[in-house]
Amino acid sequence: MERLTCDRPVPAHLRGSVVALGNFDGFHRGHQAVVGAAVAHGRATGRPVLVASFDPHPVRYFRPDSPPFRLTSLDQRAALFAEAGADAMLVFDFNETLANVSAADFVTDWLIGRTGAAHIVTGQDFTFGKGRSGNVAVLAELGAAQGLTAQAIGPVSDAGGPVSSSRIRAALIEGDPREAARMLTRPYRIQGLVQHGDKLGRTIGYPTANIAMDRYLRPKYGIYAVRGLLPDGRVLNGAANVGIRPTFDPPKELLEVHFFDFAESLYDVCIEVELIAYIRPEAKFDSLDALTAQMDRDCAEAKRILAAYSPVA
Repeated sequence: MERLTCDRPVPAHLRGSVVALGNFDGFHRGHQAVVGAAVAHGRATGRPVLVASFDPHPVRYFRPDSPPFRLTSLDQRAALFAEAGADAMLVFDFNETLANVSAADFVTDWLIGRTGAAHIVTGQDFTFGKGRSGNVAVLAELGAAQGLTAQAIGPVSDAGGPVSSSRIRAALIEGDPREAARMLTRPYRIQGLVQHGDKLGRTIGYPTANIAMDRYLRPKYGIYAVRGLLPDGRVLNGAANVGIRPTFDPPKELLEVHFFDFAESLYDVCIEVELIAYIRPEAKFDSLDALTAQMDRDCAEAKRILAAYSPVA
């Protein structure tokens, strides 16, 4: 799948496209409905399908001091869009220029001029333009005058209401990755390069692959049953600590993963770690012996959970 940026016109073979437009952070059930409608329209009309996303998230631009809240990196979103059937991902750099573009100019100059869109698909709550002055009704009205058609997809709801990135973040913060996975249709995944650490885990028989949390949402600190997805397609079971490692000094925020029955080096390899189930809160131990004994119990529980695990339907 091609990846495009908004600083240059979309190439000719992708113009006249159907564009799914939104933030799509997490790419949950609601987002999938929007992109699915765009793909269906594109296939029916013989047009290419682009998924346009914003990076950084507008909230990050307007409130730069907000705590990390990202659910998916651009690389993860690109892979998910490709799986959904899109031909390309278009990234709008949300900067001062874009933040001050009027709704009318966004439609005329950005969607029609730069992107070459023929049909736009959004969620019903999508807003755009300076001061969020544009909505789906404005998009339809402005587009119709220039031959651009628009389609708004209603929310996907369950017993808790419309599925949203906010609900998924809340579930993760509460330590409920199963609920987050249900709304995402897959486990929450943190992607990153395995970095060198202090290698203390090796001394107690629990070597770990360490990943910086970067801009990802911080789920509830604690111990999780996890799966690791390697670039070569292998899936590894393991247990992980998300937090600051209070037993060690100085505290350092990390995702530390111990993979069962695995001895290969993963340094500088980009992996994804799926949070499957929350086991217990993070704790401080008085000795390495006490920590090791607890890790024995944690790994046994993680193995029990993962043996019964089946992917989200």
